[in-house]
Amino acid sequence: MPDPSDVDRLSDLPLDDLVACHECDLLMRKPHLARGEKAECPRCGYELYAHRHNVVDRSLALVIAALLLYIPANFLPIMQLHLLGQSSQDTVWSGVVGLFDTGMQGVAVVVFLCSMGVPLLKLLCQLAVLLTIRLGIGRSYGLLLYRIYHHLRDWGMLEVYFMGVLVAIVKLADMASITIGLGLLCFVSLLLIQVWLEVVMSPRQIWQALSGEDAHEGD
Repeated sequence: MPDPSDVDRLSDLPLDDLVACHECDLLMRKPHLARGEKAECPRCGYELYAHRHNVVDRSLALVIAALLLYIPANFLPIMQLHLLGQSSQDTVWSGVVGLFDTGMQGVAVVVFLCSMGVPLLKLLCQLAVLLTIRLGIGRSYGLLLYRIYHHLRDWGMLEVYFMGVLVAIVKLADMASITIGLGLLCFVSLLLIQVWLEVVMSPRQIWQALSGEDAHEGD
């Protein structure tokens, strides 16, 4: 149990000086971090936030790389299937079209949104947010787009689609000859870059840069 005197002292502090752990709800004084340091909850060890170096420029580089990979990842062949003398090439887009043409329109829409639509919207929102910080213009729009991005985070499921591709490859390996296509390599690269982007793009520093609390917070 927390010391009542500690709780009383915290209640006298302004809200901007307090932080709550997202995992165990421990309320504590917000620690001041030097560049490269991170704050962890003393009770459960959850990472509260970090002060990363050159957040905006590094995040911009990753977003641009992800956007460059988006088209080849979705429209180049993921794999080539050779069965009974016939060959077929499958892409993410052809999978969506195939589901739609076979009467599974609802599933096709869900697959399109989770594997293509939402990931692209997320990247565009991140790009716009980072540009508003980098150029110092339209930060009110940047705040709105960053909120939209956080609502979209749970809907982009590239990793689920990737697991589906792996399962299909394993199941078809004994039935047909499978050749891995360039699209799969681009898709894996896109997935890894997006995971890396989630780590680099420190939410606390982005929020503070957008709200203008600290002009150097995103550096």
